[in-house]
Amino acid sequence: MLFTISSILAFVAAVQTVSAISKISTVGSKFFTEDENQFYIKGIAYQLTEDDPLINTDQCKLDAKQMQDLGANTIRVYHVDPNGDHKGCMSAFADVGIYLFVDLDTFSTWLNAQFDNTAGVFVGNEVLNTACGETPSESLDFFSLNAYEWCGADSSYMISGYSQLQANASGYSIPIFFSETGCTAVRPRTFQDQSAILGPQMDGTWSGAIVYEWIQEANDYGLISYGPSAAATATDAVGDYTRSGTPTPISPDYSNLKSQWATLSPTGVKLSDYSPSASKQSPPACPVSTPDGWLVNGNVALPTVGQTLERNAPTTATSTPSATVSATGASATPTKGTANGGREIAGMSIGLAGVMLGFIVWL
Repeated sequence: MLFTISSILAFVAAVQTVSAISKISTVGSKFFTEDENQFYIKGIAYQLTEDDPLINTDQCKLDAKQMQDLGANTIRVYHVDPNGDHKGCMSAFADVGIYLFVDLDTFSTWLNAQFDNTAGVFVGNEVLNTACGETPSESLDFFSLNAYEWCGADSSYMISGYSQLQANASGYSIPIFFSETGCTAVRPRTFQDQSAILGPQMDGTWSGAIVYEWIQEANDYGLISYGPSAAATATDAVGDYTRSGTPTPISPDYSNLKSQWATLSPTGVKLSDYSPSASKQSPPACPVSTPDGWLVNGNVALPTVGQTLERNAPTTATSTPSATVSATGASATPTKGTANGGREIAGMSIGLAGVMLGFIVWL
């Protein structure tokens, strides 16, 4: 399915809005709120069940309050029910200043754009996709990647490869951020990468990060739990973990992340000061394909509806259809997610594995 992507992220005027919250737009390589302040993501991956975490208003209110305490301003949801009533949950998150990025994980996951705290829609996950090219209707609104290479207190900006990520991303003409991060290979999680992402080493290029994940489950990435392990027969349990109730912070991960975010408040640049330079930015030319790297030859057109992959065609994808980047010396982290669509990508120094945003009518 082909989606038209706007050059400026300006969401459809709401037919029905929730609590007043400043809308977000993209200008050049940065996100801005309506008051012209640059917006940085302090996000949490939020998928309590395989179905839809945004239809239980009471639970959303409890979680939103706890996320406010943590210092979060964004959630990422991997799947929603397009027929569900999301007004209560979206209002609960808007009340505490939290925005939503949602994955279009299936073509039936459509929602009508009604909420000012809708920040964006992911229409591709863990694929190498274009942040280049000269056709505005086929360009991206933002680019993001999953990275789990900064592991433990002994890692650093250089050891983790974040310095290479910064070098690779410098000069991008659209916003770029981390759509998943939070390595568990070394305990406890210190989240020191946030100081780099939201600090002077990277905040001039990157627009923040989404930490994986909110709820504790078998993968052991959780920042909170809803109580002890539950029997599989419990109505609110998946994989023996309770999916609703009062969120209880998990120590020390929750407090470590909270402490990091409390010290990080990048101000960026005002829109009025930035706009003149943004108008001069243009996307880089698309590269030719390379083994184990970029999978598309040059500035080719996006596929049309019903088009099939021609594996041997020189202007389409290479013979390896998978776009997941393999690790290069990074420690492997546990398999993630029973209720969500999260995946990990290591070895980001090879290239940027991304998630692209399509401008579509949703929520």
